[in-house]
Amino acid sequence: MNSLATLLTRRPWRVIAVAIAFLAVAVMVGGPLTGNLSSAGFEDPSAEFVAARDTIRHASGVNPNPGVVALVSPGSDVRAGDGRQAVETAAATIREDPDVGRVVTAFDGGGPAMISTDGTQSYIAVFMKPISDDAAGDAAKRIRESLESQPVKVGGADAVGDEVGTIIGKDLATAEMFAFPIIFLLSLWVFRGLVAALLPSLMGGVVIFGSFLAIGLVNEGMTLSVYALNLAIGLSLGLAIDYSLLIISRYREELARRGPGRDALAATLRTAGKSVLFSAVTVAAALAGLMVFPQRFLFSMGIAGVMVALIAAAIALVVLPAVLALLGTRINSLAPKSWRHRSEHADEQITSGFWYRLSNAVMRRPGPVAAVTAIALIVVALPALGITFTSVDAGVLPTSATARQVSDSLTADFPEDRSQPVYIAVDAPDSPQAKAALADYAQRLGDLPNVAGVTPPAVVGSDTWRIDVYGDQNGLSDPAQQLVRDVRATPAPFPADVGGLAASFVDQKASLGAHLPYAVLLIAAVTIIALFIMTGSVILPVKAVIMNLLTLGSTLGILVWVFQDGRLEGLLGYDSVGALDLTQPILLGAMAFGLSTDYAVFLLSRIKEAHDSGMDTRESVAVGLQRTGRIVTAAALLFAVAIGAFATSEITLIKELGVGTALAVLIDATIIRALLVPSLMALFGDWNWWAPRPLRRLHRRIGFSESDGEREGEASPAGV
Repeated sequence: MNSLATLLTRRPWRVIAVAIAFLAVAVMVGGPLTGNLSSAGFEDPSAEFVAARDTIRHASGVNPNPGVVALVSPGSDVRAGDGRQAVETAAATIREDPDVGRVVTAFDGGGPAMISTDGTQSYIAVFMKPISDDAAGDAAKRIRESLESQPVKVGGADAVGDEVGTIIGKDLATAEMFAFPIIFLLSLWVFRGLVAALLPSLMGGVVIFGSFLAIGLVNEGMTLSVYALNLAIGLSLGLAIDYSLLIISRYREELARRGPGRDALAATLRTAGKSVLFSAVTVAAALAGLMVFPQRFLFSMGIAGVMVALIAAAIALVVLPAVLALLGTRINSLAPKSWRHRSEHADEQITSGFWYRLSNAVMRRPGPVAAVTAIALIVVALPALGITFTSVDAGVLPTSATARQVSDSLTADFPEDRSQPVYIAVDAPDSPQAKAALADYAQRLGDLPNVAGVTPPAVVGSDTWRIDVYGDQNGLSDPAQQLVRDVRATPAPFPADVGGLAASFVDQKASLGAHLPYAVLLIAAVTIIALFIMTGSVILPVKAVIMNLLTLGSTLGILVWVFQDGRLEGLLGYDSVGALDLTQPILLGAMAFGLSTDYAVFLLSRIKEAHDSGMDTRESVAVGLQRTGRIVTAAALLFAVAIGAFATSEITLIKELGVGTALAVLIDATIIRALLVPSLMALFGDWNWWAPRPLRRLHRRIGFSESDGEREGEASPAGV
């Protein structure tokens, strides 16, 4: 860090010039590249439903389920006259698209189930050729545009993907417009100076575009999900702000103590810089846990999170210090004298400020405070025990979206929705014996509970048969999922795979459950190792993991109470589907773990610095909290604005992620850091710093201390 400080002090303009050039390239190249991201990626390639889909797709030359559902509403009886002609005209228009493989209407293979109860509507099922998900989305968009002059609304899975991608693009711009002005005003309040307040937002912009460039380049080699952009923007802003607050605040302290120059910058990098480095490692490791999952959606979030954390750290440790080296005392410029006096007074308050008094008040009664706080968090988390899940379908769209309207109409206006059957791909010869055996199999399937109908076995290609099973309830409902399990449990006379929308959801849950323990183990292990290297303690990292779990549990409890139970719909602008997206606990877990550890690093580094200087545990906690309380609270508030801006999204999945992450950050930075951390530190006393003797020796080799040397006795309770 000393060498880096020397370099930045001698050649700040060169560093800034390189940063400006990097930003220019990132803006010109990164933005266009992100337009190539995919809207797909929610499936496990090894899942059974994927095998069933691919088998039928290969054998028949079309996808097994309709990607587009065109709802025709001519305003008259569709079974005759002008109404039927409207259906036929729409079908003929759809057949002209080059990516369409098969079109089914009520009068061409579909039957009366494709006509609404009142006879004034009919839907057309459109089966695409074997093309990529993005190409299917483009085809859905072309079909919608070709039918604009006709009384037709376009829905279906491919149309949902296209509309989700379009809305997310608009939401990103809205979130940025919402977040940046508020972030600047809050930064002005925190730093009480215009120059210092501008830096976090400027650094945030550099990190955002740098992340866009990195994500776009990676996407050229492997397909990434467009959803990663939402995380990249929110996390870029949040980490850039967190790290800028930490670096700038410490630099102003050192500036007042040492004056401008290399020494102040070197001291800042040795202390706050190391905290940023540890924070970036833990955040990157937590989000890297998402890369364990085979779903491209989660994998993309993990890739984006790792790159954002590393880029944010690089900007905070190289570009920002170069700017500070140039500014020197001018970092406090454009601040009214009264604001500057308050800022200097706040920096001087080490043993008399609000956070110092609060921590001492908490540590006078640590047992009751810890018990009440932990119980309160557990009570808030209790609703999470009743969590139910859904996945990305038309329900994530706002009611103004055409694909959502089509889905709602199929549910409400038609006697039964046969657009998403459970289908079975059977590998059997085209022979009378096989046909008889499969007919018996189909009859047994028809006897299962909640079955509305079964199609006769049909040959769709060489040695490939297809059987469709229609349930009383479709979509992602519990009966539909149970039907999938019942079908799979029914012995088939030949090798068979079960697919369809409900099957994909069942397989997705199974895949996430199978990979979750590995992700949790990776995140927890890296968090504990990183905090051990920083503190030399085994107790502190384990406590941090437990407190992170309390933060996550309480956040999930609130999300269930709000989104699953349908509260605050008017305020948040959503329609509850009675469940949370299946990926939310995983995404929130990774984000909450990373960000909670982020704030733990900020606080523990100052506590350890005070402890290394000779203070006892209680005094070092009080001083550490006084030094970081205002900064961590401000950082959390700014991060909550940055990521919470996604609450304005029209996509429920993104809205849940924004609200959930903002809640996790605020709970951790206030209740956990202000109450639970000091109370537990007081209860554990010198045991906070305990580690087995071999680990203490290891830490003396690889860890770091803010004092000139760490005494062995400080690594463990006296005499232990």
